[in-house]
Amino acid sequence: MKRRDFLQAAASSFLLPVFIDGYGAKAFTRESAFVRALAGLSAQTDRVLVMIQLNGGNDGLNTVIPLDQMSRYTDPALRGNIAIPEGKVLRLRKHPETGLHPAMTGMQRLFDEGKLSIVHSVSYPSPNFSHFRSSDIWFTAADSNQNLTTGWMGRYLDQQYPDYPENYPNNNMPDPLAVQIGAVSSTALLGPGQPMGIAVQDPDTFARLVGDKPNLPPGDLADTYAGRNIGFIRQQQVSSVQYAGQLKAAADKGKNQATYPTPNSLADQLRIVARLIHGGLQTRIYYVTLGGFDTHASQVSATDTSVGTHANLLKTLSDAVAVFQADLKAMGIEDKVAGMTFSEFGRRAISNNSMGTDHGIAAPLFVFGSSVKTQMIGANPNLSDLDNNNIKMQYDFRQVYATMLTDWFGLDDSDANTLLFKSFDTVPVFRRQSQAAANRLEVFPNPADTKVIVQAPALVSGVQQIRLHDTRGLTYQMQGFSVNNPQQLELQVGSLPSGHYVVRINAAGQQLTGRLVVVH
Repeated sequence: MKRRDFLQAAASSFLLPVFIDGYGAKAFTRESAFVRALAGLSAQTDRVLVMIQLNGGNDGLNTVIPLDQMSRYTDPALRGNIAIPEGKVLRLRKHPETGLHPAMTGMQRLFDEGKLSIVHSVSYPSPNFSHFRSSDIWFTAADSNQNLTTGWMGRYLDQQYPDYPENYPNNNMPDPLAVQIGAVSSTALLGPGQPMGIAVQDPDTFARLVGDKPNLPPGDLADTYAGRNIGFIRQQQVSSVQYAGQLKAAADKGKNQATYPTPNSLADQLRIVARLIHGGLQTRIYYVTLGGFDTHASQVSATDTSVGTHANLLKTLSDAVAVFQADLKAMGIEDKVAGMTFSEFGRRAISNNSMGTDHGIAAPLFVFGSSVKTQMIGANPNLSDLDNNNIKMQYDFRQVYATMLTDWFGLDDSDANTLLFKSFDTVPVFRRQSQAAANRLEVFPNPADTKVIVQAPALVSGVQQIRLHDTRGLTYQMQGFSVNNPQQLELQVGSLPSGHYVVRINAAGQQLTGRLVVVH
């Protein structure tokens, strides 16, 4: 297949929507990459991934709080008008340097139980501050200067399932590859010439589908000729959705074991996910959303910065994730499910005059589940070393994707590299971090133009030598400059030729290594 034809074919999206408990549940066949390829990979395992999009750009600095830099964090010149008081920050077991927003008691418990991982300062090089463009970059795993028409795993699925969706469902995979609950901006949802499914525009459809409510609840439609006909069409639509039977069967078998908080829009969605997983649905990817994170103004209460709009959002997230995990545990299936949050970007370290925050670069990402092994990945962002009042990136989001593909779903490294167009180091979410891994050299931003930050705990003990090696075997002696953080050094790379480098630093009797790409 020609690449152009491949990209055009892979860009097609097919949607079979069914509304579940008031949320549009969309059974995806072809969708943006992360849904498409993860679904294909997961067919080889019984593992499930739940993606939670925090739509709008979450303020990571008020979510995961650097307790080791409180004087800078609360500085009126930085974010004194929205900073969380130190006495209200939730402490984390074995990590006194870092805390959580006081509304996140549920996720604090998960962390203390070893079921929550925090990946610090996640973004991508040359970030875009448009909601739509940045979301597209996350969905497709593109570089910021690329426009891709396939998602980051769509390339894989086009090869893995060449006849999909024409010959699906089938005996080997009778269920949808992925289920999306709630409305999320996505790629086009049409097939080559027609929609792949029908939208049942009724918030009670799932309840009717599984028999929890009558097909036409009283008051839903007027008892008129038009109303009766609309009701008949709705029933026909439900019965005609090819995956409706599988959803109903799973929902009939699955029973929630925990009591979910109300009102809580995310908990409502995760309750459905848990029920379907418990009911035996073979779907491996679930996609849910929580919106409202575009907090340009009134992010906090004027009288108490620990409450307000952002606090309510974080409480919704935390309570929903905590009860979902408790439900999975009670069902006896928590070992097969992992979840992750993501947001299209973070927000600036400096607050604005409207008691809010504007679009920024990096923010923490959460991974949760009983399979989590390393709970703190990276370090608190250095608030004394900002990029135009923005938190600097420590991890490329595609490193997390590579981790999900390889460490969670079992894809080999070479296939993951092909899928993501380049090689990305994984992060040790599902592996215990060895001492060597803990002292691995982090390099960011990466790719870089004029300068980079290198980071490792061993740098505190002093640096003996810094060298860069390129692919031709040439060696460059470098000098590091302090950036007011004993674990970090700044390297000037503006004079180096564009290319790939290995960074080697001798410090504290160890040799630290990291990879760097220089692009001018």
